[in-house]
Amino acid sequence: MSTASRPLIGWPLLPLPDEQGTLAWPDLATSVRQQIQVILSTRAGEQLMRAEFGGGLDQLLHEPNTLATRRQIRDLVQESLARWERRILLDAVEVWEVPDAPSHVRVEIAYRLARSGAPGALNVTVQLEG
Repeated sequence: MSTASRPLIGWPLLPLPDEQGTLAWPDLATSVRQQIQVILSTRAGEQLMRAEFGGGLDQLLHEPNTLATRRQIRDLVQESLARWERRILLDAVEVWEVPDAPSHVRVEIAYRLARSGAPGALNVTVQLEG
């Protein structure tokens, strides 16, 4: 097998430079957005060596779509992001019913990057008790 046909992977798993010799790291806004998604989709205890990491939204997935459940989701998202994503200043977390989908809620997150003050937003739809 020639070196040209071998996969470009090794240990540790690090990105490889492109043709210009630069590494393709995400910019700050993209990195923050990706990390928020990771936090919200990670169950506490899921990551090795970080047993408390994660948003824990999975613990509410079988709850009814009530005002109390939506408040729990809002509080959980606010606490998780405040604890695990220090690169943002959280402006608002709103949890809404989804029209025509009674088992779904929409989580709207508004934030600013702490370093630059640039605004960001992320919307996630969560399915509750179906």
